[in-house]
Amino acid sequence: MRQANDVIPAGSWDQMAAIDSVELDAQDRHRRRLTLVGSSGDTYLLNLAEPVQLRDGDGLLLDDGAMLRVVGKPEQLVEIEATDAHHLARLAWHLGNRHTEMQILGKSLRIRRDHVIEDMLSRLGARLAPVEAPFDPESGAYGHHAHSHDDDE
Repeated sequence: MRQANDVIPAGSWDQMAAIDSVELDAQDRHRRRLTLVGSSGDTYLLNLAEPVQLRDGDGLLLDDGAMLRVVGKPEQLVEIEATDAHHLARLAWHLGNRHTEMQILGKSLRIRRDHVIEDMLSRLGARLAPVEAPFDPESGAYGHHAHSHDDDE
């Protein structure tokens, strides 16, 4: 089985050169070792020195020099909009206080669907819209990123 031993950040490699792609949800994109199944049906072994947070568009360098493209699998999420920056910070504080994984998108936030949390956010005046999209939650103050992405939405 071919092995992926290194991650090449999105934007720093030619995605047209990928020989295959692997679609992973947010949980499976934070791994060190995992058997991957490409869109072609071929299997690969993710075998990294330490756990890494993979992002949509990252490349996985195979032991023979070929590249796999990481594709974020769409998940059931809710997009959260606020009335202004202060309101957005307040909503983010409440989510963090409940240890809710969240993705920051500039002027909005995304979380996994949760009717209890959605009800709280509605009562706090948030505008909510269900979406199906790849989820890229913040890793947290104690989490480790393999690399950074400055092109967040």
